[in-house]
Amino acid sequence: MAVGKENVEVVEITKPRTDTRDYKRIVLPNSLQVLLISDPDTDKCAASMNVGVGSFSDPEGLEGLAHFLEHMLFYASEKYPLEDSYSTYISEHGGRTNAYTSSEHTNYYFDVNADCFEEALDRFAQFFIKPLMSSDATTREIKAVDSENQKNLLSDAWRINQLQKHLSEEGHPYHKFSTGNWDTLEVKPKARGVDTRDELLKFYKENYSANLMNLVIYSKESLDKIENRVLSKFQEIRNIDRIHPSFPGQPCTPEHLQVIVKTVPVKRGHKLRITWPMTPGIHHYMEGPSRYLGHLIGHEGEGSLFYVLKKLGWATSLSAGESDWTMEFSFFKVVIELTDAGHENAELIIGLLFKYITLLQQSGVCKWIFDELSAICEMTFHYQDKIPPIDYVVKISSNMQLYPSKDWLVGSSLPSTFSPEVIQSALNELTPNNVRIFWESTNFDGHTELTEPWYGTAFSVEKITASTIQEWMKKAPEEDLHLPCPNVFIPTDLSIKNVKEKVNIPVLLRKSQYSRLWYKPDTTFSTPKAYVKLDFYCPFAGSSPEANVLTDISTRLLMDYLNEYAYDAQVAGLYYAISHTDDGFQVTLTGYSHKLEILLDTVIAKITTFEVKSDRFYVIKELVMKEYENYKFQQPYQQAMYHCSLLVKDRSWPWTDELEVLSVLEPEHLSRFYPQILSRIFIECYAAGNIESIEAELMIQHVEDVLFMGTKPLSQALFPSQHLTNRVVNLEKGVTYCYSKEGLNPSDENSALLHYIQVHQDDFKLNIKLQLVALIAKQPAFHQLRSVEQLGYITVLMQRNDSGIRGVQFIIQSTVKGPKHIESRVQAFLKMFETKLYEMPDDEFKSNVNALIEVKLEKHKNLREESSYFWREIQDGTLKFDRKDHEVAALKQLSKAEMIQFFDEHIKAGAPQKKALSVQVFSTTHATEDTGDAGEGKIVNIEDAFSFRRSRPLYGSFKGGIGHMKL
Repeated sequence: MAVGKENVEVVEITKPRTDTRDYKRIVLPNSLQVLLISDPDTDKCAASMNVGVGSFSDPEGLEGLAHFLEHMLFYASEKYPLEDSYSTYISEHGGRTNAYTSSEHTNYYFDVNADCFEEALDRFAQFFIKPLMSSDATTREIKAVDSENQKNLLSDAWRINQLQKHLSEEGHPYHKFSTGNWDTLEVKPKARGVDTRDELLKFYKENYSANLMNLVIYSKESLDKIENRVLSKFQEIRNIDRIHPSFPGQPCTPEHLQVIVKTVPVKRGHKLRITWPMTPGIHHYMEGPSRYLGHLIGHEGEGSLFYVLKKLGWATSLSAGESDWTMEFSFFKVVIELTDAGHENAELIIGLLFKYITLLQQSGVCKWIFDELSAICEMTFHYQDKIPPIDYVVKISSNMQLYPSKDWLVGSSLPSTFSPEVIQSALNELTPNNVRIFWESTNFDGHTELTEPWYGTAFSVEKITASTIQEWMKKAPEEDLHLPCPNVFIPTDLSIKNVKEKVNIPVLLRKSQYSRLWYKPDTTFSTPKAYVKLDFYCPFAGSSPEANVLTDISTRLLMDYLNEYAYDAQVAGLYYAISHTDDGFQVTLTGYSHKLEILLDTVIAKITTFEVKSDRFYVIKELVMKEYENYKFQQPYQQAMYHCSLLVKDRSWPWTDELEVLSVLEPEHLSRFYPQILSRIFIECYAAGNIESIEAELMIQHVEDVLFMGTKPLSQALFPSQHLTNRVVNLEKGVTYCYSKEGLNPSDENSALLHYIQVHQDDFKLNIKLQLVALIAKQPAFHQLRSVEQLGYITVLMQRNDSGIRGVQFIIQSTVKGPKHIESRVQAFLKMFETKLYEMPDDEFKSNVNALIEVKLEKHKNLREESSYFWREIQDGTLKFDRKDHEVAALKQLSKAEMIQFFDEHIKAGAPQKKALSVQVFSTTHATEDTGDAGEGKIVNIEDAFSFRRSRPLYGSFKGGIGHMKL
């Protein structure tokens, strides 16, 4: 059927050269604009609906209504009236669903196993045709919106964002509070005699019109089939020809410019955010002015602003670019993380920033820089990795509101028109007359006189003049600021290597007493990219809290020393990281393969010639100190996860011990300790992608030569006795352990529960039973504990895997109830779920089994995803690279009776074999909570985490070193 084809101009959509998918734009008779994507190779199908209305359209006095509506559409529809049946259907068929509300649009999306896409799509379409929005659900979901807001109240990112909005024109929608809470959606409307549900229905009716919507469908089927399906399911969406909401005018008038705002963050530290209102870059997206300016102001190579600030010991990170933009207004932001010394010299830092901007003004717009940037962007676009369909559809549907159809896939990512005038014009907006400076520091505590109303952020505002900034520029140190040099890391060889052996799983290519190399050539993605990981297992590195901290500082210093050199590599799409692990450190390189070896050689050279530079040591030490001290401001559910790991993972150190040793560490401690880290090591290596086996072998041979050979080798092989690692506590059967701790931040009213059920050590048959129970229970747990009982916005049931030890965990955070009450509700849910499982019809059981099989058979989207999957097997020591085949085979044999027997033995409330750990973090508001029912069977309270850990046996480690013994 020709779907309104007469009025649809056929446009060639620009797509990557390597992209084999088919695309087609159609417009339905109701004016709904749709992009169809056909990908016969996909396992998951996905859809995203972008509605061109967001929180800017909230009615006066009903802040958060657009966001609240986004929540409500998930509940039920006239065609599917059973509450939560949409989310349940998606979850039971291997999919995910979510939504978000921004200032000018709201985006709803999901993915699902391919064979269930048609029904999922039908349920999704009903959001926009006839949602129910019952009054009972309305009241409950206002609590969920309030819980979401409670979670954000102590988040510095949310607080500073709202402060920036607060200091803007009151009549402009940018000024509003957008998420909503109990006060704005329940208390205040009720006091005025306003019915929130009536307003909700009215808002939906007046704003959700097909002509304001853009839909993306990603499917296995042919374009014609998808087209017919979309027409049948989405043509009923009403079209009231609603004019696109527009919000002309600028959020910042002269009174909001030329200001310095001092504000007190929650977390310890200092930060400068320098922002300028500017012409939205989207009006010149082919010329890319803000990309050009962001590239130069945010550069980290020699001569850059960050290079100078780092050398002075004043900053630890800097980023620059456009943010918070709409078609009408935009901000260019420079964000600088300051050291204590940087905070003392903040005015001079602002002076240096303006000096660099002046340098850009005087240098003029450089064609070679634009051309280099344009070439990198083009390479990135044409060789982009495939990403999960759910992420792809969201990205495109939001682009559809902003760009002409030929650029829906491209967006602003391909600047190709060199226009010095446009770039110069954007640069001219970054003036002292136009600036807003937000200066955050805990040092301002007690020195501010104003409070932002929604989050309670303390701040003060001072006007500054252009001449003040001129003074700061004059006083700023004389440093050699200059433009970057040409980027030597841009790959010129993008050819694909010939792979002789087509292997589907990693092979052990090389083994010695020093290292083991796993190799997996690219047989799937055909991209000129590689992935290389070297895991340095150093027994001394994690042997004590002090050793752990020193190893961490050394990896950060290595990254710090390499930054100027390797920054260009990252700009050119070759990423590297040196990261601290429980047993040493890892080097990871991923990106274009052409110059990867050059970067690896440099990284290894830096590791082997490492020296402690005192000035940088103190900067990194200060940074790490702040991270530890800010631990207390983590969300309570994150604190619960930390306590759980501390209880079950052998050889993990408490952050309080590490903070204590950190405070007295000096450069000489690291100078003495670093040679010890490297004195005995074993390197587990993985090389994958566009790399030949001989290259991989030579790479590792080179690393061995540098470390272990020569007259005075830095390193020696491990003794066989040193190989053992990854030990996890084996909980006792028939016992529920309870560990209760007060939340670390007295101002946080949230409490949290982590209820962990430990089941077994990696075993194909047991794994699939556990995974199936988790798949079936996930959505009912969310619906009952979050939607019905409204315990809290963060409510998840998920699997847990500690080095091959498998289990499930409930994680719930709440302001309304304490952890003991939540624990009793988890027990009640398990009893309720037991009935559901026992009464499950055979066809529903079969359908869940098939859903899990499809999830397992899902192909990796890109090299990074595939490599992470195989690396997990290497890291855990399980080495079951063909795990999916074995688990699918086991699933096909599984009966419902076996699954129920597994549930009865290991998971159900009061199960005799059950091993449970209840970690409870309580806020001061819940400190006096009644002890309710803490669980079934034998309850054991843990008084001391380490006595507990020492008292329990450990599971054998899968990781046994060269001989690969399993204990």
